[in-house]
Amino acid sequence: MAGVTNAAYRRLCREQGAGLYVCEMITSRGIVERDAVTMSMLVFDELEDVRSVQLYGTDPRYVAKAAEILCAEHGVAHIDLNFGCPVPKVTRKGGGGALPWKRNLLGQILDAAVGAAAPYGVPVTMKTRKGIDADHLTYLDAGRIAEESGCAAIALHGRTVDQAYSGDADWSAIGELVAHVGIPVLGNGDIWEASDAVRMVRETGAAGVVVGRGCLGRPWLFRDLAAAFAGEESREPLALPSLGEVSAMMRRHAELLCRHMGEERGCKEFRKHVSWYLKGFSVGGELRRTLALVTSLAGIDELLAGLDPDEPFPVQALGTPRGRQGSPRRVVLPQGWLDDTDGTGCVVDEDLHSGG
Repeated sequence: MAGVTNAAYRRLCREQGAGLYVCEMITSRGIVERDAVTMSMLVFDELEDVRSVQLYGTDPRYVAKAAEILCAEHGVAHIDLNFGCPVPKVTRKGGGGALPWKRNLLGQILDAAVGAAAPYGVPVTMKTRKGIDADHLTYLDAGRIAEESGCAAIALHGRTVDQAYSGDADWSAIGELVAHVGIPVLGNGDIWEASDAVRMVRETGAAGVVVGRGCLGRPWLFRDLAAAFAGEESREPLALPSLGEVSAMMRRHAELLCRHMGEERGCKEFRKHVSWYLKGFSVGGELRRTLALVTSLAGIDELLAGLDPDEPFPVQALGTPRGRQGSPRRVVLPQGWLDDTDGTGCVVDEDLHSGG
């Protein structure tokens, strides 16, 4: 969710429903060395009373120091370690979804993070995938190591790294992990509607869910999730937003982006969200293209005024994938990475720049 879950979008989602909203993935080395790009991403909204940071790292020393800085200097209340990212720039360094293959290294990083955060009473969780590919599964070992290290919970995306976002998520693996560990397991993958989340919890025994692509252009999904887990969905179906209501949400999103980033950059950041918000609506191509080139809030207002506020939500878009999908691909790994699963990794410099 790099480039998406910034302070503006987290606030928008928080306005819709209860939950924990994690920032974009940030590198531990970037925090320790005060990298300008990294520090610019470590921004929170004034109403963000529970600050949650997703940390990426391959060196226990950097991860420990970064965790300490986050707790002591930034008032962070939750740290989530990302061991699930499939992006080549991350896996080629042995990070993200590649790292759990090195069980000793995983344990060292988790021990370091939990130990650094413990004096501040800050819980550490981790997110991972099933494994690198079908022949190199890691999730059961990762769950055991997370529990032994004192992690508060583990989230499992039911895909392997080589699947990226293709195919269907394997929820049965989530159920296996639930049975394998004594800490809460959060399920992730293919939660497009609130009903998917309820079904995942029912089928797997997961303690909760983690949502990624499902909320793209749909921040109200968290309203629906809160209602569903409160049992309200079964009593009265939630009303789907009209195009007018979606338009109001788009305007609010743009406003928050501009407030945090300035109007020029905020409008540029808003552009990527246009197609997600309008997915399935009968909005002409020219209007979509113009919205994706906006440079000012006044321009956004003018264009949004051209939408039909009474157009109903496109029910055919319900339950369909959003964001990246793609095809399975070869995982880029450091030389010799798969030779030894018990080792502590190869000699690979940790990334400095954040961004996923």
